[in-house]
Amino acid sequence: MKKWIPWIIVTVVIFSIYNWAVGFNNTAVEKQETAKTQWANVESAYQRRADLIPNLVNTVKGYASHEQETLQGVIEARSKATSTTIDPSNVTPEQMAAFQQNQSGLSSALSKLMVVVEKYPDLKANQNFLELQSQLEGTENRINVERNRYNLSTKEYNILIRKFPAKLLAGMFGFEAMVLFEAAEGSEKAPTVEF
Repeated sequence: MKKWIPWIIVTVVIFSIYNWAVGFNNTAVEKQETAKTQWANVESAYQRRADLIPNLVNTVKGYASHEQETLQGVIEARSKATSTTIDPSNVTPEQMAAFQQNQSGLSSALSKLMVVVEKYPDLKANQNFLELQSQLEGTENRINVERNRYNLSTKEYNILIRKFPAKLLAGMFGFEAMVLFEAAEGSEKAPTVEF
């Protein structure tokens, strides 16, 4: 019986390590997939905004046709913003910065459009425009909520794979940190709007 004790101990240790490794892997996969899903929700919210823009531009065009430069700026910014896609599991900080820059460009173009709208009281009273403006505001709120949820799920995943001793397994299993969505440079300053 005494000769079996070392074998039993080794077996228990190996089984414990195996269970710990499997548990870590499954938890890391779950948290990584949650973060990827949250990124898809971020992109979906941005896509909703992009889908609203043609209707908004067409509505404004009917009232402010001589504001072609502003309208063209919105259309070009939308095109640039929708052409950038990201795989959240392989994203680099540079790719995230480019994505954010394109989205900020679209936000800036939309802000300019809203300033132009102030010159047209009939447009501001148009029910279709008011509805589109309300949907756009709601979408901007959704974008913020989804970005925050993405960052939260990404943070949980990153913490899991960076803690010791899980960090050792993360490297062996190929789990790498995911990039957080950060505020664009200069966004801490309120924009100046002049009429």
